[in-house]
Amino acid sequence: MKQLDSDWLTKGLIDFEYKKYLLLGYLSSVKHDFKERRLYPPLSELYGHYQNLIAIRNNKQFLKNNFPREIAAADPDKIDFLYRELVSDSKLMNEIEEILEFAIPVMGNGLEEGRGIYEDVEKSLQIEPIGLEPLYTDAGYILLNQPPDKETHIYQYDITIFHHAEEKFRGIHTKKIDSFTQSISNTVNSKKLELIRKYPELPNPATYLIQTEIGYPEKETVMPVAQLALVRYLSIKANNS
Repeated sequence: MKQLDSDWLTKGLIDFEYKKYLLLGYLSSVKHDFKERRLYPPLSELYGHYQNLIAIRNNKQFLKNNFPREIAAADPDKIDFLYRELVSDSKLMNEIEEILEFAIPVMGNGLEEGRGIYEDVEKSLQIEPIGLEPLYTDAGYILLNQPPDKETHIYQYDITIFHHAEEKFRGIHTKKIDSFTQSISNTVNSKKLELIRKYPELPNPATYLIQTEIGYPEKETVMPVAQLALVRYLSIKANNS
């Protein structure tokens, strides 16, 4: 995936055609990933760039504080540089505004495409607890399967709770630990018992089978969406209990 610097708008040559060239090259790379149904990291990075542009457009002081400066004069005694803010240049500001006017909607269109893929995956997911659900569900296992493929991938998960201002957020960390092929003698239930024997630090683990028949890339798309879906599932369950 092609990268776009976080300060691409004000970095280097500030020219509409040049910035348009940079942006369209980046979006072409993102759209290629979306065409291949690869969501992450392109979707999250594109969202970050989009939010930055919205902040710049809505906050003139933000733009002023983050704009590059050029040296206007120097004091040899104090070795101090006096700067002239480029943001005072009306021609330059007009160029920036033209870039923003072009960039925000085209990035927005890209986001809509990515969100559409995300929603398709999210709607296709089926989350089912394996065995009885314990009271403690902030750590356990995810068994991810995409039928009709019998190959099932096992992830250990840990949910962390962190606070921001007045709100509480739940984040999830996963690590792939094993894979197996489902069969009559090798079921998800027997695999859970095997995990209990192999990892005694989790004697009664929360274990969830997450399935989807959508057939998209697991690492870049299905698993990131499945993680968030499980966090939402557990949050709703905790609020209703």
